[in-house]
Amino acid sequence: MKWTRRDVIKGLGGIPILGAVWWAGASNAVSKNRERAAILEQLNIQPSLPSAVKEISGEPVRVGIIGFGIRGEQLCRALGFATKEWLEEMRLAAEENPNNSRLKDFMNQDKLNVKLTAVCDVYDVRAEKVINSFSNEDTKVIRFRTHQEMIRSGKVDAVIIATPDHWHAPMAIDALENGIHAYLEKPMTHTVEETYRLKEAAEKSKAVLMVGHQHRQTLSFQTAQDIVSKGVLGHVSLVQTNTNRNDDNGAWNYHIEDEATPQTIDWDLFLGPAPKVPFNKNHFFRWRKWWAYGSGLSGDLLTHDYDRLNCVLQMGIPASVSASGGIYTHNDGRNVPDVLQVNMEFPDFSTGSSQKKGKEKGMTFVYSATLGNGFSRPTILMGHDATMELGNRLTVWPDSRSTKYAEMIESEKMKPSVPVYTYNPGASVPDAVSSATSQYFADKGLMWTYINGTRVDSTFLHLREWLSAARNGGKVSCGINEGFDEAISAHMAGLSVKLGRRIDWDPAQQRIVPIEGINFDEVLLSSI
Repeated sequence: MKWTRRDVIKGLGGIPILGAVWWAGASNAVSKNRERAAILEQLNIQPSLPSAVKEISGEPVRVGIIGFGIRGEQLCRALGFATKEWLEEMRLAAEENPNNSRLKDFMNQDKLNVKLTAVCDVYDVRAEKVINSFSNEDTKVIRFRTHQEMIRSGKVDAVIIATPDHWHAPMAIDALENGIHAYLEKPMTHTVEETYRLKEAAEKSKAVLMVGHQHRQTLSFQTAQDIVSKGVLGHVSLVQTNTNRNDDNGAWNYHIEDEATPQTIDWDLFLGPAPKVPFNKNHFFRWRKWWAYGSGLSGDLLTHDYDRLNCVLQMGIPASVSASGGIYTHNDGRNVPDVLQVNMEFPDFSTGSSQKKGKEKGMTFVYSATLGNGFSRPTILMGHDATMELGNRLTVWPDSRSTKYAEMIESEKMKPSVPVYTYNPGASVPDAVSSATSQYFADKGLMWTYINGTRVDSTFLHLREWLSAARNGGKVSCGINEGFDEAISAHMAGLSVKLGRRIDWDPAQQRIVPIEGINFDEVLLSSI
């Protein structure tokens, strides 16, 4: 896929100046248009283009899916493989609502040069769904009982790992050590020790590891990088980002299937290294609610927000993390918090300054989450000169006390109450978002972006980048280094909330500062 800036700007559509990029403070008067053009020229913000990737040529890449739950099925669709049941559901949904374009978007998605050759899932119903939907005359999908059998089978070149968190690192390490490319869902690891073992395996392997933070493909976040790097915001001292969810799906109370029994689920294999407990369908389908298999808000949702801000700001691992929270909205037997507050401190971080040297340095990253209220709270980057609201769209407001824009504010060429810059790549594209949870994911950049006026699945772009790197070589946008930052930061938050104290990072030793008498991994895995 080749895109020119002109193609993208044409496709953004609907607004006269720079497509969906505009200065909201200008009127139609000629003088105001000149002011608008001058300000846009001074800001010099460029709407980002999709990352260029080499074609996935030659023989198809043979891919195996490990874990075909909710996320595994979504990842297969991004590869171009939709179940028969989903296709029929979307066909009916489009008949009922013509604005529902999910089936159309899927059918128009570019075809990747891949074969889905294998599945590994402990639940018979899911594995059989893969085989029945994706097998064809050319390729019959093979089921493997364990990931080890799949990785050593000679039937796959690459695997997608979409299992509960406690299986992430063991499977990825095994793949990389056997030269199999791995696409790994977040969080990258379940414990601190795993994080270092996976990093070592990735650095030694010739295979490509990609961590599944697909928001890195979202053009608004890439444009935000340009805004920050050009000093438009000035020194950013505070970032606020949030999770706001208030339904069963958002609280991980997923549907429990009647077909699930000890005869259709390999329970011991599901548990793996987790504590041995009797068969429990609630644990199997809603595993994110327990520390034994999942990572709670810190690993499941904070990781999204941390990584998308790390891709914009490149702030790295925080010097310290303080977190608090509890089970305040869903007292249903879970042991992970459903309300969480995290403060990450970056005392040496700077995005540049328009004030005298030495006056500004340091930033606090605040993450606030509740699974008991869906009121939308945006992500905000607060700089001395301007504030940016960042989602699938982005907006920049000048600050009334800005040093950089003081003259323009005084002359009223800029007004603090009016955005100076807005980027909406989907301005002319109707959305058919069906739930508050879907909108939450969309605003995090986790569902789609817009290219040339067309809505494109962000996961498709992320997988395409991984497969291209696997076939052609090259660096991926979210590899082991980005995943290491994400995992350590999330583990620091998990440790802080469980220990009730500040957790510090030693950048020289590249480790979490030890606490006498405390085993960090035992704390992370404990039920308390």
